[in-house]
Amino acid sequence: MHYKKLTLFFCFLFSLNTYLTQAQEDLLNELDDLVKKDKDSTKNNNAGNSSSFELPAFKTLKIGNLQSTKVADQGDLFLIVSHRFGPLKDGLDTFLGLDLANTKIELLYSFFDGLQFSISRESFEKTLAFASKLRLKRQSKSFPLNLTAYGTININTELSNSRFTNYTLKDEDRFSYALQLLASRRISKNFSLEIAPTYVRENLQILEETFEANPNQFALGIGGRLKLSKRISFNAEYVHNFNRHKNSIFYNPYTFGVDIETGGHVFQLLFTNAQSTNEPGFISNAGGDIAFGFNIVRVF
Repeated sequence: MHYKKLTLFFCFLFSLNTYLTQAQEDLLNELDDLVKKDKDSTKNNNAGNSSSFELPAFKTLKIGNLQSTKVADQGDLFLIVSHRFGPLKDGLDTFLGLDLANTKIELLYSFFDGLQFSISRESFEKTLAFASKLRLKRQSKSFPLNLTAYGTININTELSNSRFTNYTLKDEDRFSYALQLLASRRISKNFSLEIAPTYVRENLQILEETFEANPNQFALGIGGRLKLSKRISFNAEYVHNFNRHKNSIFYNPYTFGVDIETGGHVFQLLFTNAQSTNEPGFISNAGGDIAFGFNIVRVF
């Protein structure tokens, strides 16, 4: 009887291992199918054309916080969950910042080829955001760059908190905006680079924090991706804000980390000095303390 039970137990373990292995292979095959779809789309779009498109410079829609030139394929639905924890410098008092978290949930869909729309909610200042991204040009043998336009409208729904007690607030003070022209190039099989001229408009600024009113701000972002293996890459970015006062309490944002691809998902593990993941938030209001964070990207 004991031998029979032992035999059944090992049969169960073998079946479970086979199932889990097959499930993992299915997930990895799903990602490979997405890459194949990119390649097939490239071939179909260029049938009879001497200019063939290069593979995308970036695998994901963001480098870290900074938008990449990648645009969702028509009919793709993305769910993106982002976390930014508290500063690492607080140590074990906040368990290296893990006790504190800013969370953003974003739904993104592409109705048309080369055009995507998204809606998101971020716990940082309880921000509601709407965004769109438009592909302008793809890198090919006849054109050296990927060009994409990006725009977002952010609505701060937390203007009643204590930071604004000395201000007479109007409805338009809730709004901030960002416009970007994203230009990237796949320089080699393993390395891609992007620059991002950016305009940010903040309708409300706290002068005790910014030291002077600069509602219209211009910035330049730069980011890159270095492929380390088939499914892992190292990403880094930095954005310089040209209109920040030298006495401002805010800093230019930077981010670095790794992308880990598992079928249908991309995990972006990163370190950054910005709590917000929305463009007006991290470009204009990044702090000086580094924190851990991550993005989880799931495509349906």
